[in-house]
Amino acid sequence: MSEFPGFIAVETGDDNAMPLAIAWALPNGQVKHTLIQPDDDWLDQELLSLGGYGLDELRQFGVSPLDVLRELENDHFSETLYTAGVQDDEAALSLMFDDFGVDPFVELAPAEILYPELSPGEWSRARGELFGELGLEPLRPEHEVQVMLYLHQRLTQG
Repeated sequence: MSEFPGFIAVETGDDNAMPLAIAWALPNGQVKHTLIQPDDDWLDQELLSLGGYGLDELRQFGVSPLDVLRELENDHFSETLYTAGVQDDEAALSLMFDDFGVDPFVELAPAEILYPELSPGEWSRARGELFGELGLEPLRPEHEVQVMLYLHQRLTQG
């Protein structure tokens, strides 16, 4: 089995960059996913948006942002990770890096650059179709990463 690129996705609230959940792929194609405990500084915002999560749910089942960063660092130190939403994912990761004084140790890039043979927009269309085929939800990070893994297999084995 060939190695997979490092794909990553971060779910944020509707109107902000507050990270709610994160998922990334390991080189063997396995997906790591977790909810993120909100830092108290993030909760001071007046119009706090938690997506479909409750604050108690995030606090009880989430992992501290610092522990998330440590795990990500163990898996992908000094690597480029590929995402479907570079700006949103960068903003969410930046919030975690900045709040905990951690120097960024990964770089994000758009996943479609892995497939130079595709014309602009083809990767996004294929990604959208695959969500439908698999019955997955585009805004859930573990589904985003799973779709990018499946699409990578299709595009590189065909």
